[in-house]
Amino acid sequence: MANQDWKNETVVTEFTLLDFGNDPELDSLLFLMFLSIYFVTITGNTFIVVLVVAHRRLHTPMYFFLGNLAYLEICYSSSILPRLLLSYVCGDRSISARGCFAQFYFFGCLAAAECYLLAAMSYDRYVAVCKPLHYPSHMDTGLCLRLGAVSWLSGFLFNSILTFLISNLDFCGPNEIDHFFCDSLPVMKLSCSDTRVVAFVTSVVAGVCSLPPFLLTFSSYLYIIVTVMRIPSATGRKKAFSTCSSHLIVVILFYWSILAVYVLPYRDTQILPNKVLSGFYTILTPLVNPLIYSLRNKEVKEALQK
Repeated sequence: MANQDWKNETVVTEFTLLDFGNDPELDSLLFLMFLSIYFVTITGNTFIVVLVVAHRRLHTPMYFFLGNLAYLEICYSSSILPRLLLSYVCGDRSISARGCFAQFYFFGCLAAAECYLLAAMSYDRYVAVCKPLHYPSHMDTGLCLRLGAVSWLSGFLFNSILTFLISNLDFCGPNEIDHFFCDSLPVMKLSCSDTRVVAFVTSVVAGVCSLPPFLLTFSSYLYIIVTVMRIPSATGRKKAFSTCSSHLIVVILFYWSILAVYVLPYRDTQILPNKVLSGFYTILTPLVNPLIYSLRNKEVKEALQK
């Protein structure tokens, strides 16, 4: 488990993820639960991607972003759950240091990309509800492609900095990560280096990746609510808000947990609440996204029936 040559700084070459404990009966239950969740997540999001690509009626900006979100959720859950499932099957909870940093890198990139993608979706709904006459000309193919590209690239850009800093810390003592995946704060707890700078950079990067898109999303829905409340008829208000309600539910589920874990100042918090909160945005959100959009969206249900 030790190698003095690995990056000339790190002596620990393998970590152990403690996951949710070491109870054989609980492990069997968790394996079945996570396997079911992963199957439903992949199946549901794949259906949405196929529907958006195959049905011309869904070739609109709203469904372009929804297709991107569904594909992102497939990658997102696949960066966490397969390793977790394999650990329950094989009973081996170890992960190499390189594999741990790679998992953190891709997870962080995809989480940041989802923040910006949700903001792009909220902007699309803002233009559709608040400026409907300008919607066809403003939300054209070029703008949609640019917003989609920025969403994906921003995540990979920002998390590269953080992954570089964490991977160059010294790990020379305990190697047990009290989490179910390689996340920044549990990994930093094991470092024998001074992690104050890296912890500060973690909060800054998390803030840059989450707060600007969160504020854009919040302001978009503030304008949407004001506009909808000005509609004289109750039927008109219900119809206008129904186009945004699915996305708003997803935004609330995702942001309340990710902001609580990453944006609050770094401190020695209890890890169990963080595990639970992390489960919301890493496991629950990718699962419920296709269910929310398919059950609450008339056009998706019609395309699925066809």
